[in-house]
Amino acid sequence: MTEQDITKLFPAQIRKALGQALFDRNKIYEIRLRVNAPLIVIYQGKEYFLTLEGELTREEAKAYHVQTEDLKEMLEYISGYSLYAFEEEIRQGFLTIVGGHRVGIAGKTILDGNKIKSLKYISYINLRLSHQIKGCASPILPYIIKNRQICHTLIISPPRCGKTTLLRDLIRQVSNGNRYMPGVSVGVVDERSEIAGSYQGIPQNDLGIRTDVLDCCPKAEGMMMLIRSMSPEVVAVDELGDYEDIHAIESVIHCGCKLFATVHGSSIEDIKRKPLLQRLMQEKVFERYIVLYKKDCAGQIKAIYDERGTGLYDASRRQGILC
Repeated sequence: MTEQDITKLFPAQIRKALGQALFDRNKIYEIRLRVNAPLIVIYQGKEYFLTLEGELTREEAKAYHVQTEDLKEMLEYISGYSLYAFEEEIRQGFLTIVGGHRVGIAGKTILDGNKIKSLKYISYINLRLSHQIKGCASPILPYIIKNRQICHTLIISPPRCGKTTLLRDLIRQVSNGNRYMPGVSVGVVDERSEIAGSYQGIPQNDLGIRTDVLDCCPKAEGMMMLIRSMSPEVVAVDELGDYEDIHAIESVIHCGCKLFATVHGSSIEDIKRKPLLQRLMQEKVFERYIVLYKKDCAGQIKAIYDERGTGLYDASRRQGILC
């Protein structure tokens, strides 16, 4: 989906504003629509309001304020006027569109017992634009590959600091092969359709020639399904979240697979304080920890540690070398 096609997803007023924009639309990461609230754009990692003239501003009074009709119109465009056909996606709170871009939605939930059946009165939309940065994982490859063997790796990152983008390129390079090792089979459990950005089962992002994807599948179940059915040498997941994930990780490792995973955090000390991950750290399950931060732009490597927590690279001290 081209930049022009993405603009067509928006209602007339917002489409016009984006069409007049003088800023680089390729550097937009999110566009947020909330009923009766200003239109917000995350541009180069920073939050701005968007005016009807297509200008980015920090002044709320100048911003275009989203109306109920704007959201209705946008949902019709996104769903091809057949919103009912996306009932399963709506129940999960997001739709993935051509290009791997994700449309998050929120509103009033309809319950079936204790489970969410659907959403109605959708009043909030967040379009997250998928950005592939091929080659962004190249600097960390010599740290996570030892003697042509892959290390179990955990990427630690605050929100909006590029962890999924880094993971995506890491998967691609390990799958295709790189200067340090030949390509291997990779199994990806893409619970929220963010890594592969699959549309109708086909990844919209390049994850390499030896990669298999389970889309919209819970991580714990998906990891075991891949091991049983696809025999991956590497299993990759995004955003570890609960104890079921941790139990599945232990199974993955005991089966001889290597693991790539991400988790929210700002430092390795943050991870040490998480009850969910304490035992994995004590048992030295992960052999490499990659810590990201956002200094000038997303995806900056702050530090790299081994399984003992020894620093291999530290951006603040200029310790270590990134290729």
